[in-house]
Amino acid sequence: MHAWLSPLPLVAILRGLHPDQAADVGCAIADAGFHILEVPLNSPRPLKSIARLTEVLGDRCLIGAGTVLDAASVAEVAAAGGRIIVMPHTDPAVIAAAKDAGLRCVPGVATPSEAFAALRAGADAVKAFPAEQITPAVLRAWRAVLPRNTAVLPVGGITPDNMPTYIEAGAAGFGIGSALFKPGRSIDDIHRAAQRFAQAWPATDEAHGDRP
Repeated sequence: MHAWLSPLPLVAILRGLHPDQAADVGCAIADAGFHILEVPLNSPRPLKSIARLTEVLGDRCLIGAGTVLDAASVAEVAAAGGRIIVMPHTDPAVIAAAKDAGLRCVPGVATPSEAFAALRAGADAVKAFPAEQITPAVLRAWRAVLPRNTAVLPVGGITPDNMPTYIEAGAAGFGIGSALFKPGRSIDDIHRAAQRFAQAWPATDEAHGDRP
């Protein structure tokens, strides 16, 4: 994961994306500097969108699925060309299926116990979800006990304005959802939103130093 996170550790969550929009939306976000794109499986025809994104951006972006709830879905994502599995929960069976398929896996965790369980199962990073519940103060306490090289990515309610406080607490990156993409939003607006997030990271990163 480090190779994909290090240029810009922001994950675009494209919930509600339609396959016929996938290329334009993906390029608008990738052109702003994003390198990781996920299409949640509760989107319309998500596997088609993943396949289209992979066709257009697979050489420069890590593309895969979010809201992956079971091991059977992992094979479908892999068949569509997806290379990363993002989950809202910690299920060792799903993590194992992703790793067996050669995919990267980022489970959702809401407690230190879940984070340690996810890491033991082979997670490549952990998604602190929902971030509205896992405040910077809570994240700082997690960082005191988690392995130093654990990439913790808060997801939920993240904006350019609240990124600095989370980074100071130890966030290694973020998942960005509706503040970046919503169905019906214009391509120009999506690109500008992606630029605002991309520009917010270097400023905070320079202020607070490199994260795992």
